Amino acid sequence: MDESKNFIEQFIEEDIAPGGAYYGRQVHTRFPPEPNGYLHIGHCKALCIDFGMAEKFGGITNLRFDDTNPAKEDTEFVDAIQQDIHWLGFDWGDRMFYGSDYFEKTYELAVALIKKGLAYVCELTPEQFREYRGDVGRPAVSPWRDRPVEESLDLFQRMKNGEFPEGKYTLRAKIDLASGNFNMRDPVLYRIRYIEHHRQGNKWCIYPMYDFAHPIQDALEGITHSLCSLEYEDHRPLYNWVIENTDVPSTPRQIEFARLGINYTVMSKRKLRRLVEEGLVDGWDDPRMPTLCGLRRRGYTPFSIRDFAERIGVAKVNSTVEYSLLEACLRDDLNAHAPRRMAVLRPVKLTVTNYPEGQTEYFDVENNPNDESAGSRPVSFSRDLWVEADDFMEEPVKKYNRLYPGNEVRLKGAYVVKCTGCVKDADGNVTEVLCTYDPETKGGNTPDGRKVRGTIHWVNAGDAVDFEARLYSNLFSDPNPDALEDYMTGLNPDSLEILTGCKGERALAEVTRAEPGMTSQSFQFLRLGYFSADNKDFTPEHPVFNRAVALKDSFNR
Repeated sequence: MDESKNFIEQFIEEDIAPGGAYYGRQVHTRFPPEPNGYLHIGHCKALCIDFGMAEKFGGITNLRFDDTNPAKEDTEFVDAIQQDIHWLGFDWGDRMFYGSDYFEKTYELAVALIKKGLAYVCELTPEQFREYRGDVGRPAVSPWRDRPVEESLDLFQRMKNGEFPEGKYTLRAKIDLASGNFNMRDPVLYRIRYIEHHRQGNKWCIYPMYDFAHPIQDALEGITHSLCSLEYEDHRPLYNWVIENTDVPSTPRQIEFARLGINYTVMSKRKLRRLVEEGLVDGWDDPRMPTLCGLRRRGYTPFSIRDFAERIGVAKVNSTVEYSLLEACLRDDLNAHAPRRMAVLRPVKLTVTNYPEGQTEYFDVENNPNDESAGSRPVSFSRDLWVEADDFMEEPVKKYNRLYPGNEVRLKGAYVVKCTGCVKDADGNVTEVLCTYDPETKGGNTPDGRKVRGTIHWVNAGDAVDFEARLYSNLFSDPNPDALEDYMTGLNPDSLEILTGCKGERALAEVTRAEPGMTSQSFQFLRLGYFSADNKDFTPEHPVFNRAVALKDSFNR
C-alpha cells in the first residue's frame, strides 16, 4: 500500500484493482444529506470526501436527500443544500434522488423479509423497548419475536393502511437478541408516523429507519463505496445484513471516517436550529454560524473551505480542529487574490494644515502587492482626511510610532506628515488631529534619507464612502460548548460589534452585492483585515461590510 494515500483511497484502489470487488466498475459514491437544516462545515468534510474521492478515481457521485424521516424536512433546505454544493464547485449531473423515491421498493423488501422469517411486527411500547433492550451479558427480549409470519404480514399491511396509532407497532429485523453489538439486537426497520411528507404528502404513514433504508438505496443506485462518518462503524454489520438478506442488485461497501469537530462552535443541527428559532442569531446564514451559507455571507471562499477540508485530511479517530486553521485557509486565499483598499473604521479627522485648500491630487496605489497583474488604482488626496482614532495619541506609550505631537509618519502612498497637535471638544475628546506635509516626500519617499518608522492608512474626506462594518468573533466564548451542561451558557455576548459611520476610499462605491448563493467580492482593508460586502443587507445606499477574518489570528478568545 502507498502510505502517502489515505486509508479510503487505499481501500478504493484495492477494490478496483484486478481481483478486487469492483474491478472493471466505475467508482460511484453518494452524498446523502437530510433536508432538515442547512449544511455546515462538518457536512462539508463529508461532502468533499464523497465528491472528491469520485473525482480522484474518475467516478461519479449521486446527490440523495435522506428524507425518510418526515419531521422538519422542507424544500427550503433541499434548495439550500443544492446551492451550497454548487457553490463549493461540485456537481451531480442528472443524478439527484430522494430516499422517498424508494419507499415502494423498500416496503416490498420489508415484506419479503417477513416472508423469509427475518422480520416480525412487534408491539412493545417505546418504554418497554428500552426496558427489554438488555445490557452486556444480558440479551434483549421481545415476546413478539415468534409471531407467525402470516400475522406479521397482516399487521404490517394494516400499519401501512393507517389502522393503528403511532407507537402501537414497529417492524423489527430478526437477527440476534444476544448480540454484543446492540445495533443487531433485532433493530427496528419501520415505525408509524402520521406526519405529512414534503414530497409524498400523506401517502405513507409508515417510514423506514435510516439503517434499513440507507443500504437499500445505495444498492439500488449502484453505489460502490458508501462513505460514512465514524458513528456508523457499529452499524456496518447491520448495513451488510440488509444487503445480504434483501433482493438488491448490487453490494456496496461501507467505509467510515472521523467526523469534523471545531472548537468554539457546535455542529449539531438541533443545537443550531435552537439558536435560529430563539432569535439568538440572524438566521441560518448569520456570519457567526458554521453553516456554509453563514460562512459564505461572512466572506469565506469555496477554495478556502475545500483547502481546509484537504488540510485536515481523512482520519479514523474523531478529533477537534482549531478554528484558527479555517481562518488561516481563508487568509492565505485572500492574501493572494483580494484587492487592497483603504478604509477607516473609527474615524477621526486629520487636517493637513499647509496643504492648499480646495486642491485634490491623485496617487496610484497598488491593488495587490502579491499580484502584479492586479495593477493599481487612483486614490484621491486633499487637505481633509480621515484616519483611525487609535492612530493618534497625545501622550504616546513606549514604541508607539504613529501620530503624536512632533512625530512624522507616512500616509500610505502619499506624503510624510508631521503631527503638530489636536483639537478637542468641551469634554476633552479629540475631534481633529493637525499635521503638516512635506511636499518633497510625494509617494512616501524621503529624499534626504531620514527614517520614518510609522505608516498609516487614510481616506480622503472629500469623496469618502460611508459604510457599516460588522466585526465578528467566535459565537461561543467556551472552546468546547458541547461539554457544557447547557451549551447556550457558553455563548459569547461580544461575538458581533457593529460600527457605523465608517469611511472608505471612493473605489468602494463600485462594490455591489453578490447574487444569491455566491460570495461577495472581498477586500483587504489595509491594516484592518479582510472584508466582504454582506450578501444580504448590503445596498448601494447603505453599504455593509463583514470582516471575514483578521489579518492575524487575533480573535479575542
